[in-house]
Amino acid sequence: MKSPSPTTPASNPHNASTELPKLPVWQPFRGPFVRWPQMTDLLIATLAFLLTLLMWSRQDASDVLALQSLWDVAAFQCAFVGCFALLWRRTHPWQVHAVVLGATLILELGLPAEGIVALAFSLYSLGRYEANTRVSLIAVLATLAFVVQDERLLVQPTAGGTVSVMLAWALWYSGRRLRFRGEYLRLLEERAEYLERERNAESERAVAAERTRIAREMHDVVAHQVSLMTVQAGAARTISRNNPEAASEAMTAVEAAGRHALSEMRHLLGVLRPASDETTLTPQPGLGDLPALIEKVRHVVARVDYKAHGEYDGVPARVALAAYRIIQESLTNVIKHVGAEASVRVSVSVAPDHIAICVQDDGAGEQPLGEQRSDEQQSGGHGIAGMRERAELLGGHLRAGVIDGGGFEVTAQLPTTEGGT
Repeated sequence: MKSPSPTTPASNPHNASTELPKLPVWQPFRGPFVRWPQMTDLLIATLAFLLTLLMWSRQDASDVLALQSLWDVAAFQCAFVGCFALLWRRTHPWQVHAVVLGATLILELGLPAEGIVALAFSLYSLGRYEANTRVSLIAVLATLAFVVQDERLLVQPTAGGTVSVMLAWALWYSGRRLRFRGEYLRLLEERAEYLERERNAESERAVAAERTRIAREMHDVVAHQVSLMTVQAGAARTISRNNPEAASEAMTAVEAAGRHALSEMRHLLGVLRPASDETTLTPQPGLGDLPALIEKVRHVVARVDYKAHGEYDGVPARVALAAYRIIQESLTNVIKHVGAEASVRVSVSVAPDHIAICVQDDGAGEQPLGEQRSDEQQSGGHGIAGMRERAELLGGHLRAGVIDGGGFEVTAQLPTTEGGT
């Protein structure tokens, strides 16, 4: 069996990564005027000069080519200057046209020769490259006036003179229309680039907002469950020698909290997976899940009172999720900063147009009250800031602070109507 040659793809597994990127199949056509503008202008100037000499050889001014007098040399120089001024027709269109028209006037009025072909090219360049419309129009009108005077159309109108005037106007107008079309295409390209930049910026803003939302959700889920697990694990370590059964129950609660945290994280990160992945997603928590949340906290905190007023059925899902996360984060802060000796009161009231939340603790923990909530600010935490952001995104507000007599209170009001949110 013959082994594959060194140049075959089978012998080089990195061939695909080392190949140069292929160009698109279709490429816009770029003519010589675009690819080599300076060379093109040189060819046009040379062609105009040669055509001028050819025109003179077929007219009565054929003796000029013999260069037998100073007037012949002057005519030759005017033709040379007028034609090769076209080298600057793109950058200085009206100045080049003025030079060409001046050379033509000198030849027509004072020297034994007639006109130069460069006038046709300068008329087109005047319309194509002159940005000032007023200057371009004045220059072409001056040229038309010269053509009318030269052909004596006002004295004796002829078909040839009329065609000359129409041809001069057509050359300028063709260049002008091409300029307008080029400007229109340039504006379309700039608009397309602007829209593409805006789309990319909008995509970046959407990605940043989604990352913030996911980070907020992850903080709420992980901080709450890990706080529960930490307190329960510490309690199990403390009572493990004297009461192994209670320690075993505490570790069982730690395991359950860990599994619940993994379940919520899996549900949250499921939105980042491709749609083709077959994953079963559970609903986001809401107000109906508050009793289960309170029950889990009661395994850690000494006393948790929960009061609910109103019906939860009419609360929008986004408001219910925000309320659940605010209460969850507030209870997490109680576990972290106050501890198991705290007494917590949770109140949820549903009104026709809003939902009011209040989570209050008595501050009966090991840390001094002044240090309890300042730890989060010093350590760069985002719990309270995240809760306030949730409330403000829905059009509501949240307040958190120390209350008289000791303790800490978090109150929030979230609108439930479409106008409020």
